[in-house]
Amino acid sequence: MRVQSPFSALTWLISPLALLVLWAVVAEAGIFPRNLLVPPARVWQTFEALLASGELLEHLLNSLSRLGLGFAIGALGGLAFGVLMALSKNVEAYCSPLFHALRQIPSIALIPMFVLLLGIDETFKIVIVAKTAFFPAALAASEGVKAIPRSYFEVADVYRLRWPTLVRAIALPAAAPPIITGLRISLTRAWVVLVATELLAADSGLGQMIEMSRQMLRIDVVMVGIAVTGLIGFALDFTFRQLEQRLLRWQTR
Repeated sequence: MRVQSPFSALTWLISPLALLVLWAVVAEAGIFPRNLLVPPARVWQTFEALLASGELLEHLLNSLSRLGLGFAIGALGGLAFGVLMALSKNVEAYCSPLFHALRQIPSIALIPMFVLLLGIDETFKIVIVAKTAFFPAALAASEGVKAIPRSYFEVADVYRLRWPTLVRAIALPAAAPPIITGLRISLTRAWVVLVATELLAADSGLGQMIEMSRQMLRIDVVMVGIAVTGLIGFALDFTFRQLEQRLLRWQTR
């Protein structure tokens, strides 16, 4: 049996530490002006100050609340539509062409239109997040349900299962792995689009904090916002990856 080194679990730290060291060396070498490339130590001090003042936490909670509500609306709607499109030939025939056309439109491209229609209040940001989450979730649900063996549905026909029972007891459990993958993709995309939206039109949130700091030439605050954005995105993706692995392990038993 292969003995795993106790340090092998920490190999994922090598590349972030290498980047951090490179960042510190280049900043100290003075290749770029210090007000443009802020040293890591100063960024850490700024992070502690923002955390102590509550400013960072306030912006983060505003962003996460928008993400949670918009993702819940978009993902649940996408799952329902995707399952319906997979199980109903009429829905697929009438809605599939429009669905595949609309999902190709980048959410960022819709921001000007949504601003004109909804303003820059919370509704606008939640709608953008919901739109971003809807299409990957719907596509994953549709493709996942279509991949279920026909024998599953033949058994359901024998027992004359109603639609709610069919979806709850057969379609969703059998298609769970691709659905989880689709939800993971939709969540991370929604997070990226939300921060980009806050950069362009918002009065709070991580994106707005980054943009206001850029205008004030507070590059240390900008880098704090970028780092926190990346860490939150990584945490969201990691959580769904763990859930996906658990489901796949359950399937192979």
